[in-house]
Amino acid sequence: MGGGGSAAHFGGMNGRQPSSNRGGVLRPRDRSGKLNWFKYSSPQTFFPLAGKLVPWFGALAIAACAAGLYIGFFRAPTDAQQGEAYRIIFIHVPAAWMSMFLYLVMAFWAGLGLAFNTRLSGMMASAIAPTGALFTFLALWTGSFWGKPTWGTWWVWDARLTSELILLFLYFGFMALQAAIDDPRRADKAGAVLALVGVVNIPIIYFSVKWWNTLHQGASVSLTKAPTMATTMLTGMVVMAFGFWFYSIAAVLMRARCIMLERERASDWVVEYAKGPA
Repeated sequence: MGGGGSAAHFGGMNGRQPSSNRGGVLRPRDRSGKLNWFKYSSPQTFFPLAGKLVPWFGALAIAACAAGLYIGFFRAPTDAQQGEAYRIIFIHVPAAWMSMFLYLVMAFWAGLGLAFNTRLSGMMASAIAPTGALFTFLALWTGSFWGKPTWGTWWVWDARLTSELILLFLYFGFMALQAAIDDPRRADKAGAVLALVGVVNIPIIYFSVKWWNTLHQGASVSLTKAPTMATTMLTGMVVMAFGFWFYSIAAVLMRARCIMLERERASDWVVEYAKGPA
């Protein structure tokens, strides 16, 4: 059998449909011709998917943040006790939510990589850390601006504030530990251990206002109780939270693509991608 017949024979074996290899990036398909989502656990196949999702989530982030800010600053009523100063919660509270949520997601990916030794998991954890640190800093920074007119001081060593500051140090520690180790796989494992240990700080942040007598006010939004704020205020806060969430997805996917190119630079698919379309 000639070379051409051999290639055709193996291309059609087992009823498999051939994979598209445009730009050196495979499009995996199962035997029925449908996309096999488990194949996206590979950096080679996740890379193009991430590239397609980034602009969509970026556009959603811009739209949601613009709508949330408009509702919060122009539509929500003035608070009876705090006046106009309270409006910073439309940035502060969603940022605080994202700081904790992103840490849990980061720890999940890091733990997944530690347990199953998957390359993509460590890359995703590394990509999440800077965005999580950004929202943690934003929560602390806006909290200080809110605390000055409300409490009369920029900072107090309150249980909620202190545990949130510890969260920022955990993000910094995770990034610094990974940067200090040359081997990416060893860096991922070391960072995973730190991330998993640091998860204990998340319930401390959330329940600190219940466990201790803190200066920080209790939660205005709860899954078990009716909200204690006006509907317009709640709407603006939730819309902003979705905007921050969409931004986080876009930023993490962009950063993950950069990490993939750096770590997989010796792979054939990265070489083909760097060459660009023929």
